[in-house]
Amino acid sequence: MAHYQITLDDQTIQALVGQKDQAFALLLQQVLNQVLEAEVTEHLQADRYERTEDRRGYRNGSRSRQLTTRVGTLTLEVPRTRDGEFSPTLFERYQRHEKALVLTLMEMVVNGVSTRKIRRVTEELCGTEFSKSTVSDLAKGLEAAVQQWRTRSLAETPYPFLIVDALVLKIRENGAVRSRSGCVVTGINAAGYREILGFWIGDSESKQTWTAVFTDLKDRGLTGVDLVVSDDHRGLRQAIEQQFQGASWQRCQTHLTRNILDAAPKAVQEELHGRLRALFEAPDRATVDTLWTKLLEDFAERAPRAVAILENGLEDALAVLQLPESLRQRLRTTNGVERLNAEIRRRERVIRIFPNRESAIRLVGALLLEQHEVWTTGKRYLNLEPYWQAKRSQAATDEPPHAGPAVVA
Repeated sequence: MAHYQITLDDQTIQALVGQKDQAFALLLQQVLNQVLEAEVTEHLQADRYERTEDRRGYRNGSRSRQLTTRVGTLTLEVPRTRDGEFSPTLFERYQRHEKALVLTLMEMVVNGVSTRKIRRVTEELCGTEFSKSTVSDLAKGLEAAVQQWRTRSLAETPYPFLIVDALVLKIRENGAVRSRSGCVVTGINAAGYREILGFWIGDSESKQTWTAVFTDLKDRGLTGVDLVVSDDHRGLRQAIEQQFQGASWQRCQTHLTRNILDAAPKAVQEELHGRLRALFEAPDRATVDTLWTKLLEDFAERAPRAVAILENGLEDALAVLQLPESLRQRLRTTNGVERLNAEIRRRERVIRIFPNRESAIRLVGALLLEQHEVWTTGKRYLNLEPYWQAKRSQAATDEPPHAGPAVVA
């Protein structure tokens, strides 16, 4: 990942110190312009007026382009090259989620379903009014990028681990506001990097909805699934069992812990929570059995309902014990996806009710696409070498003995 050195001029510094209204807009504009200049330098492999054998082209001035943000409208000087091949990635990546939010808000105005407050927020956000044709142009570009990402091939690498979750979205359909399920599937590829494999909107979290999600993933080339992590939703679990036969199911330990504590008397919740944590983090099966026996003795009478829930879900919550210990911490819960959902919620609260499914797919899809790019270009999420080494050892053990040389009569 490239590192850029940013400098600020006296005007920007004075504005920041004086807390003027335009301070942050000036700051952001100056930073983005410097990053654009750094991008073209990296593209050409040469600074301004620098003579080098590695130079891959020459500058050809710049063009001014406005970028609408929530701190105001910025004027960016986008560098050009003589061969016209330079295309700044920063501009499009920064603007993608802004386009999604602006477009969704404007659709609400155009379709007559927004409130006066939403219209005011839109005008403040955009800094100008948008016509229907402008909204249409924004939609075409954004929808194409999101659709291409949502339908991309998954055949290049196996995905041994999936983390699955859903969140409820309010969408206006057929003249009424209805609750719909936004299904998000995160995968960890063979190299240990997280990817967001897709986003779907279903009528509910039913077996049919999740079956359609998993069928789409497999049609796009998904293979190698060894473990699926999710909450204990009946329809979701049934779909997992049907679509990923042979894979293990890891019940989210966080959700199970919450269910257990909700069923326990308040007086024992704190103590029980500590014991549950020790149980779920046990290094091996022998330790689990010891801790479970002691927990059963201590809480069977004080919290019988909680113990019954734990007993019913314990085996499913310990599927990660089959994995190398270094991988278990991040594969025993859906917390990673839930943090992603919280970020979606933060943006979705501004809208509250989506005017249609396309609008929801556009906004949520753009946010997920941006996070997907951060994950796949950032630090590796898991070191899977211990996992692959264990798989190779298991395969060698399971191989039948080699037959002797054939005897030819």
